[in-house]
Amino acid sequence: MSDTASTGPGEHLSHNHVGPFLMLLNLYGDPVALDIFSENRTVNYWLCVERALAAAQAEVGILTHQEAGAIAQACDLSRIDMRRLWDETRHVGYPILPLVRMVVETLPPGADGRLHYGATTQDIMDTALSLQLGDCQRRLDQLLVKLGNELAPLVARYSSTIMAARTHGQQAVPTTCGAKLAVFLEEIRHALLQSEQLKGRIGLLSLHGAGGTSAAFGRQISEIRRCMAETLDLRSQDVPWHVARDGIVAFGLHCGMLAALTSRFAREIIDLSRTEIGEMREGGDYHRGASSTMPQKVNPIASEAIIGMAAVAGALSSALLRAMEAGHERASGEWQIEWLAVPEVAMLAASCLSMAIDLTTNLQIFPDQMTNNMRLDHGLLMAEAYMMRMAPELGRERAHDIVYQAAMSARTNSRSLREVLTETTAGITMGSVALNGDLVPEDYLGEAENVCRVAGDDWNALIRGYPKDGVSDELDA
Repeated sequence: MSDTASTGPGEHLSHNHVGPFLMLLNLYGDPVALDIFSENRTVNYWLCVERALAAAQAEVGILTHQEAGAIAQACDLSRIDMRRLWDETRHVGYPILPLVRMVVETLPPGADGRLHYGATTQDIMDTALSLQLGDCQRRLDQLLVKLGNELAPLVARYSSTIMAARTHGQQAVPTTCGAKLAVFLEEIRHALLQSEQLKGRIGLLSLHGAGGTSAAFGRQISEIRRCMAETLDLRSQDVPWHVARDGIVAFGLHCGMLAALTSRFAREIIDLSRTEIGEMREGGDYHRGASSTMPQKVNPIASEAIIGMAAVAGALSSALLRAMEAGHERASGEWQIEWLAVPEVAMLAASCLSMAIDLTTNLQIFPDQMTNNMRLDHGLLMAEAYMMRMAPELGRERAHDIVYQAAMSARTNSRSLREVLTETTAGITMGSVALNGDLVPEDYLGEAENVCRVAGDDWNALIRGYPKDGVSDELDA
């Protein structure tokens, strides 16, 4: 019988033997983000903070350097019995007390009474979370850069490839494929800029003791914070943030926004890959997106995965707003929202970006089909262009009414807009204005090509200094 079957209600599940199979993240999760929030790495962040605390206290003379050295050696992941840690955490409610006691058991006399000296559980866990979020934010930035670097050449390549812009799901006016993609590139650029602003709100040391007064640390607490923050490459402040969760929430909302950005892109690809449109399609090799029953199908599986993950990320990021409701000097349940929501929303955001990179790298674009689709509606794509040609002489409102009536007639009778307009305006005096020949999409692109150029230039200006592929060795899987 499996472990799952033998476990009764309320009974602790054996460590590393059973657990949820999160199929979406198992299939499409970003391996680097998943590792950052893995069990071993999470515990290791806590141990890292305890080592840094002991080292800082040794610097100011509260601990001896020998005691800090012994603590540094004992705070090693290989010495932690994970099953025992989670068994005892389930009983205590928080993991630091059992973690500290487990480490203390391996320390020599003297040093065994100096670990976690003056700190509270949330000091350790929040500081560790700051390290985690910093690593995750760097990964998100890497993925954003890589996604933008995949998209930017497409913007340039298709800057003059004409297609129908669509509003409310219907053909509207001509645009270019590059101009459509440029909007996504600009969103990615904004996301990187927002990430820079976010860095001032995360990456913050927490060391303020039981009620935020730091009384247990003594008069040297500011120096302890300074030394500890320097060791961990975090910022330090004298005002506690045990219940001030705005920075954490800002990170979560940033993740939700990144996921939503990729979801919009994925939705665009799904819509444009519909059989009736066929202007773009996910690339792939044999059996990618295949159906178990319909041999012709090539389903947009990357886009679907992104949309699924992004929807959950959005819901989780909004849940974090409840964490800001913590009362007094310590949360009563609100903190636990973060334990579930922060890792999940971060992993989902990174995974959405990773899948969007895959989608963009293999994206197939069909300019001929874009041209064919612009001919479907009897030239109605050019209705606004005709209206604006007549507007200087007739006024916009009158020109709008004339073209509107002509468009309705053209659609009803399956005739070209140009033909109907010629008949409609035959008796109208328009001065110097004449409908000289058909207007074509090339005549009405406005700034589409300039949009592509500006978006590309702005992107290239922003990412100078980033690794070309957006990935650095220390965080790459």
